[in-house]
Amino acid sequence: MRLEKLTAKALETANIDRYQLALAVAKRSEQLQNGASSKLNVDLKKMKAADVALMEIAEGHITIKGFTDNA
Repeated sequence: MRLEKLTAKALETANIDRYQLALAVAKRSEQLQNGASSKLNVDLKKMKAADVALMEIAEGHITIKGFTDNA
């Protein structure tokens, strides 16, 4: 899946804005790089952690909590 479509799907699935998505992908990427197992059936040695994190969010395997709208 193209990155643009994957990002759009992740934004829709998680119902957050792109800045929050960037933070969530960074956090999950860090977890994956530090040894967390992927929720997808992929080889982490063949894919970048950020790509796996974005795919996990887009597929709904990772829920994002903690963002509030202060407007």
